[in-house]
Amino acid sequence: MADEVAAVEKAGADWLHLDVMDGHFVPNLSMGPQLVKALRPRSKLPFDVHLMVAPVDSYIEAFAKAGADHIHIHVEAGPHTHRSLQHVRDHGVKAGVAICPATPPEALGEVLDLVDVILVMTVNPGFGGQKFLSSQLPKIRTLRKMADATGRDIRIGVDGGITPETAALATQAGADVLIAGTSVYGQADYAHAIDALRTGGAPRPA
Repeated sequence: MADEVAAVEKAGADWLHLDVMDGHFVPNLSMGPQLVKALRPRSKLPFDVHLMVAPVDSYIEAFAKAGADHIHIHVEAGPHTHRSLQHVRDHGVKAGVAICPATPPEALGEVLDLVDVILVMTVNPGFGGQKFLSSQLPKIRTLRKMADATGRDIRIGVDGGITPETAALATQAGADVLIAGTSVYGQADYAHAIDALRTGGAPRPA
């Protein structure tokens, strides 16, 4: 994994997105804080940790101490999103909130004062290689307006099914962070794949 991290860093990635799955909130299992800790000295990239975990609060401290620069928690992962985001910020980490396809954008209306990044899931979380859900484009537009209305610098990320073509759709709708899995790691030339996403979507640098 350290070799792959080095490869995407050399290829021009801005952040390293780390999917943490618990086999409960989503069907798969992935990594824990020890792996994040082991990777931390091997890369200068910001670590963007996506906790697909429920309940989530008991894991925030461990991933913050392991070296996360941003931690995303799911609005669907528990009843106290506001408190969970406060917990993230208390550890000096940028706070992100992720939102699944079935959840309306209004679910984030009361926590925008606490978030640095909104992560819109453009697939159902838990599996790589899924097709981009174009039904999420209106949600991205709505969240962009909601975020801008706060006057705060809130990034809008999209995660799932990102290709050069869908990157363009997402950024036109208001996204400025593109999370790419198989469209980079499934390609022979990582630098070319990353450049293709930037050309297709033209996101602002992270």
